[in-house]
Amino acid sequence: MENINAIKIALVDDQLLVRSGFRMLIDSQEDMQVIVEASNGREAIASPLMNQADVILMDVRMPEMDGIEATQHLLAPARSATEGPKVIVLTTFDMDEYAFSAIQAGASGFLLKDAPPEELLESIRTVNRGDAVIAPSTTRRLLDHMAPLMKKASAPCNEKLTALVDSLTRREREVFGLIALGRSNPEIAEELFLSEATVKTHVGHILSKLEARDRVQAVVIAYQTGVVSP
Repeated sequence: MENINAIKIALVDDQLLVRSGFRMLIDSQEDMQVIVEASNGREAIASPLMNQADVILMDVRMPEMDGIEATQHLLAPARSATEGPKVIVLTTFDMDEYAFSAIQAGASGFLLKDAPPEELLESIRTVNRGDAVIAPSTTRRLLDHMAPLMKKASAPCNEKLTALVDSLTRREREVFGLIALGRSNPEIAEELFLSEATVKTHVGHILSKLEARDRVQAVVIAYQTGVVSP
């Protein structure tokens, strides 16, 4: 029976056994449901159901079209908006370049396929709420290692990004700096002596002003513009 309130999930992976395992795990949850599967990126972007998903679990290495390219295609129409599906990229390789490419493509998360089931499920819920998730083992190393690349890759648009950051109020700048350091809303609230509701409001304003899809893109902007550095 379809649950209209469930988080709608799309699975994109070239291994049928992997997809079957994910489907069994996800469909066992009361608050989420798999609505479509695809065996590669090309099949994914051809499916109209992909855009109806709330969260897409996307494998990196697939024949015909890999997960990074598929993510770019799927998110391109809504790149400047908060609408559209969120993408969690899955890989068996804990390698920085995959994570960086996924983030550059607009993914909201990056996880290893061998993550514990509860971590995968919580990541889906986190991304669906509008937050972002990167494998804990990858986060700090990724950002520190990739900061120079992020700055170089964004050189042509640094002036625009700097102007967007400059549009933040003093309080928003404080919150932005803590987001960039990986702080959660409760942690930011405690550090700045604010309510979580107030922090959530600030975060929403920050993402809107920075034209960022989610917190991951906000963190990338923070590194690109020198708000934080390795």
